[in-house]
Amino acid sequence: MNDEQKNQDSSTQQWQQDVINRLAFAALNEQKKNRRWKIFFMLLFLSYLFLIYFTTFVKPESARATLTSKKHTALIEVKGIIADDQSASADNIVTSLRNAFENEKAAGIILRINSPGGSPVQAGYVNDEIYRLREQYPDTPVYAVITDIGASGGYYIAAAADEIYADKASIVGSIGVIMNNFGFTEAIDKLGIERRLYTAGESKGFLDPFSPEKEQDVQHIKAMLNNIHTQFIETVKKGRGDRLVDDPKLFSGLIWTGEESVELGLVDGLGSSSYVAREIIQAENIVDYTRRPDFFERFTRQFGAAMGKAMSKTLGLENGTIR
Repeated sequence: MNDEQKNQDSSTQQWQQDVINRLAFAALNEQKKNRRWKIFFMLLFLSYLFLIYFTTFVKPESARATLTSKKHTALIEVKGIIADDQSASADNIVTSLRNAFENEKAAGIILRINSPGGSPVQAGYVNDEIYRLREQYPDTPVYAVITDIGASGGYYIAAAADEIYADKASIVGSIGVIMNNFGFTEAIDKLGIERRLYTAGESKGFLDPFSPEKEQDVQHIKAMLNNIHTQFIETVKKGRGDRLVDDPKLFSGLIWTGEESVELGLVDGLGSSSYVAREIIQAENIVDYTRRPDFFERFTRQFGAAMGKAMSKTLGLENGTIR
């Protein structure tokens, strides 16, 4: 056998080996994909069984609270920023309030507030609904208990309560309205940037941070803020009445400790939720009526994210590439 034949045989053997290797790797990859799909469908089936079990046998907190047969104090959390897309939205708080008022076993209601404020519209909705429900259920008192902070929109809600309690170190007040942005006109001039703003309506682009400020725009926004501030002041005066001391600083946007707030009439006394339930409402058993996403909502949200990730792995889609 000459050298040329040997080389041909060697090349043939190498080619055959490459084909065998490729077939073996292809088979392994296919097995791996099949195994992933089996795991995926197994997880899907188990999740389905898990979902059926909890939706059938586990009742939401609000349902358990409604079924409470003993005398109790209803607790509603107002926690975080008060806004439409947050847990402390008017819809969530109002729904919780209605559930609590409708239960005749609720001897009283505590709004436990830990909020720096937020939307005056959302806070206003809650404030109005508290007055409406208090009129509809006159025998069910409402107390606000401020924990770390009850400021701005948080205090706006608290003002509708029969009485307000806080810790001596709580932050209370900020009865004011704020709106802010930035001005970048000199910065873009130095950078050689040309601002192009097209509007229909002479004031449509007012307070644009990249355009020079106009005095008439500033006066317009100040008038709007003053109008909202006046609404806030009237709401606080309506709720607190002659308990407020005669001091213009109350409505200046300043904040005070809970201890100082008692002296100013912003707060009625010092105490926690447990204290108010035990000593004021005299129903030590506290039931949480706070509307939160139920198990089904939480599960579907988490399940969707998990299934999306599992599907990406199953199909080999990771980091924007196809493996």
